[in-house]
Amino acid sequence: MNYRHLGKAGIKLSELSLGAWVTYGGQVGEEIAEKCMLAAYEAGVNFFDNAEAYASGRAEVVMGNVIKRLGWRREDLVISTKVFWGGKGTNDRGLSHKHIIEGVNNSLRRLQMDYVDLLFCHRPDPNTPIEETVRAMDILVRQGKAFYWGTSEWSAADILRADGIARQYNLTPPSMEQPQYNMFHRQVFEMEYQPIYKELGYGTTIWSPLASGLLSGKYANGIPEGSRAALPGYEWLLEETLTPERIEKARQLTPIAADLGCTLAQMSLAWCLKNPNVSTVITGASRPEQVHENMKALDVVDKLTPAIMAKIEEVLGNKPESLLD
Repeated sequence: MNYRHLGKAGIKLSELSLGAWVTYGGQVGEEIAEKCMLAAYEAGVNFFDNAEAYASGRAEVVMGNVIKRLGWRREDLVISTKVFWGGKGTNDRGLSHKHIIEGVNNSLRRLQMDYVDLLFCHRPDPNTPIEETVRAMDILVRQGKAFYWGTSEWSAADILRADGIARQYNLTPPSMEQPQYNMFHRQVFEMEYQPIYKELGYGTTIWSPLASGLLSGKYANGIPEGSRAALPGYEWLLEETLTPERIEKARQLTPIAADLGCTLAQMSLAWCLKNPNVSTVITGASRPEQVHENMKALDVVDKLTPAIMAKIEEVLGNKPESLLD
């Protein structure tokens, strides 16, 4: 395992990490979650991602129980959570000062921890002034309940605005973004976010590197039973991600991976790691065998020569225009 700095921050994250979205507390039980986390940990993974919204908080409970049972040293781990969707109450969602403080305190109780290393605003909140959100996050950092804070799926303009407010009032500025990034979803990461890399030294913890499983090749012949796209509430995947055009491109990418001696999923994870603005790639797994297979992507990164990357781009045909030169 290799480790990368989170942007200009001093903290280091494993290049591949493990997230709890969809799986923990929902798709898989605590026993399987433990096996997956143990497999990742033994491979050198130190970053485990979570959120108050995942399985309505149950994912945090599962992760906290597993870490406590395995007796891992807290200093060896980088744990994140995200705040926005905390419940159905009037003030249980959004980025108000009230919900940020209460939501994080609830997350810490579920995780059975005194602090999280990384804390994200799970989405932008148009109903709360950014200054209010920045002040609340600053309080949590000063209290030692979070070491670094950042955003997820915010626009570059709002990120720059939050940074400006923090510096104006001597508050803790954001230092990281958690965006979706994969072969099919790249415009924002590679284009819009350039200022936050260059001007702010932002780090990134990217999610959905396999495009919700599309780049694993498992949807080539339909929707497998038990897959994410077959779960209730994930019908949007069929419309937004699992399009016939993308499925066909995934088929065309498969022979390129085969020539490299790896799977499409491993090549897709390695492709993300080739981008120097990626701090860590968050992987998902519903069984430990998937963790083992994903970790092999580390051996593929150096195989992605300029010639191979050009072959991939030829199939994708979606490289941002200003990067084509």
